[in-house]
Amino acid sequence: MIISPPFLPEAALASNDPDAIDPMMDAVDRFELAHGIYPIAFDRRWHPGMHLAPRLQNEKVRAIADGEVVAYRVCQHAFDSGGGVPDSNAGFVLLKHTTDTGEGRKLTFYSLYMHLLELDGYNDHGFHTDVLPSFLRTASPGPNMHPPAVASAQAGGGRKIYRKDILGLAGRCHGQLHLHFEIFMTKPDFDAYFGATQLGHEQVVTPTATDYWGSSYYVIPPQQQFLPLPPGTDANKKLHGIPFEQLDAGQNTDTLYVEVWFHKGEKFTKVWRDAGGSRLELLTEQPLREPNYEYDLYKRATALYATCPSDGYELLRFGRILGTPTTLPEAARTNWAQVAFATGRKGYIDVSNRAVLKLSDADFPFFKGWKKISEGSGPFDADGLCDIDALKQVLKDAKDHETPQEAALTEEYQKEDALVRYVKATDGVREQLRGFVCEAPSEWDSTHNEDRYRKLKDTGEFYDGNAAGYTKFLNLLKSFQFWDHTGLPAGEKLWFFHPTAFIRHFRKCGWLSIAEFERIYADRNYSNTQIPRPAELRSKYLIPLNFALRKYGLTTPIRQAHFLGQGAVESAWLTLMQETSMLGYLDASGFHGTVRNPVSLLLEASIGHWYGQLPTEDDAWFRSTKFNSGGVRIAGSYDWKNGNCDRDDAQKFRGRGFKQLTGRSNYADYWVFRGWISTVTFSTSWWTDPAFISHNRAAMTKRPAQIGDPQRVALPENCVDSGGFYLRFNRPRVASEIDRDPPRVAVTPAERQAERLISRAVTYAINGGYLDDAGRLLFTRAAKEILV
Repeated sequence: MIISPPFLPEAALASNDPDAIDPMMDAVDRFELAHGIYPIAFDRRWHPGMHLAPRLQNEKVRAIADGEVVAYRVCQHAFDSGGGVPDSNAGFVLLKHTTDTGEGRKLTFYSLYMHLLELDGYNDHGFHTDVLPSFLRTASPGPNMHPPAVASAQAGGGRKIYRKDILGLAGRCHGQLHLHFEIFMTKPDFDAYFGATQLGHEQVVTPTATDYWGSSYYVIPPQQQFLPLPPGTDANKKLHGIPFEQLDAGQNTDTLYVEVWFHKGEKFTKVWRDAGGSRLELLTEQPLREPNYEYDLYKRATALYATCPSDGYELLRFGRILGTPTTLPEAARTNWAQVAFATGRKGYIDVSNRAVLKLSDADFPFFKGWKKISEGSGPFDADGLCDIDALKQVLKDAKDHETPQEAALTEEYQKEDALVRYVKATDGVREQLRGFVCEAPSEWDSTHNEDRYRKLKDTGEFYDGNAAGYTKFLNLLKSFQFWDHTGLPAGEKLWFFHPTAFIRHFRKCGWLSIAEFERIYADRNYSNTQIPRPAELRSKYLIPLNFALRKYGLTTPIRQAHFLGQGAVESAWLTLMQETSMLGYLDASGFHGTVRNPVSLLLEASIGHWYGQLPTEDDAWFRSTKFNSGGVRIAGSYDWKNGNCDRDDAQKFRGRGFKQLTGRSNYADYWVFRGWISTVTFSTSWWTDPAFISHNRAAMTKRPAQIGDPQRVALPENCVDSGGFYLRFNRPRVASEIDRDPPRVAVTPAERQAERLISRAVTYAINGGYLDDAGRLLFTRAAKEILV
């Protein structure tokens, strides 16, 4: 899922905080205005959106994700909202987004951008309409003259929109500059997606499904034993060669809630304890930090889980094994993690213990602040007004009853003032409101107008005794409303989210939908005669790709861009998952190819064995220096390279997979990692045998790894996984080189030069050279344009 905020301020790009997980969201959150807080308006009514005011009015409003236009309105002029001056904007765009967050996890939601500036106002801000989609450059039909009436809304007509497309500039409402921004879901879409999460449940469980993204969470019951060192550590405080810091011994008296995440190679851990009354107390004023933990995951997994480092690696990263089938025995699945169990005290606990519940951000756990608020329950009465006492109870405020002063309030304006003071001035309230997922009617649906606003006619209220004024108000309101042009059911309630909290949360999900993948590996990168067709290739490899991105921590846009950009070269845009050869002639200088060898193109899965296993398939191309049809040397011989020692090794262990895993030694590393062979069955570093060095296979005493089915790498479920393995572990410097790349698209010459140097460093870290470094940079930049 690729999603970004409705503003992309340049200030966020200047963030120098190395610990900032999402500086863009940090910057946009600072645009939130106090008069437009989600989900409570200043008049105590539902406010299912938020008001955002950028520092500069020429900060462009952008689509937050790929989608389609549901409805829109373009106004030529601002209009008079009742004060005698044109002080309001009724322009809007409503988008529908459909994406994926996991295998079989379709998410459909809507985003609304309200109060877009009128066309006449753009010139004042140096804004040119040619940057807008064509349908937003012309005023919507209907009266829109001075003094203007509001133009009619228009149906979207299925128009497509892409993330970061410019929708306009923020305008005004009653003279106040802001964008009213909403994110909501229809009830069927909400139930279909969130029915598979733990939203709304305060008794969480470890999910049986493997949907996972974001942070890992552990729920540790009381009275668990914490150790100063894991069992089995030696006198040097090492376990199988992995050093462990000596900590404290003890027990936790309360339930602990633990969050673990990785950022630029470091592991971070925060811990809260259940303080009673559903209140959590933070035990870690600063997160526990374990430097280089993520960069060293392969080393740690190989040492601690020798029978299947792949499964062990997932234990260390996710707290559970997500891949199937699993190889690591149950008894070997201990996972000793540093966790604070009391103020100032931390120890080791085996989080693989079944008593420890294991979740992720994909589960929307309650202890991270997610609350499901249904219409007519919780803090909101049936008339849509928020009660301060009920709100305090939902927020678990220690003072969860009305004060005598609050109880004495009778006038509506007094209640409004008290609620506003509470929300604005009480520490933590606004942060807690970010987790509210609220069922409510849309304020843009005229069906609910009377229910929503009739109290304005009550004694002492704004339209007390002024029926004509109330009617005029409703007519003005209806001119803003547009639900009858959306095609969505009228009168039905929706589920709303704090918009930037929704975006921030789902930005943790690195799962790509087929539509998003199609934009990155687009048809234009393939020849017209490509077989299989590009769509078939993308469909074939999308799920394995997503599994690999998740497994190897390639979920940030920058890491994904480099992985996919480099992979575009290595795999020729998914068309080359097994290395092919050429027909031609052999002479003393090498093999001179003339045309592609069609037999080498056949998928080994279809012929039932690795190409070369039959004597009739012997191919001298692989054990020769290689020249293309133009006479250009393209590669050396694979004989006696990367652990190849038998006559057929050069062909047997030729390049396969997304990153073209090549050579018997590299295959052996991957086979051991997956638990398919054991290190006790062969001699480590057999290529140091003097007989190997002298190319004398018969005299070798060291045993090479025996792998009978090398074609296994080219299977869809393994080819991308082997690429992730190669990138992260056979070339451990790659991730740290990628992480030096700023999380933005390079624009200035200096930025582009720095980006080029980083891409070259990544290329060298992968290949030990700069093979097609220009193409790798080009494809990485193209991926960044879409992902970042």
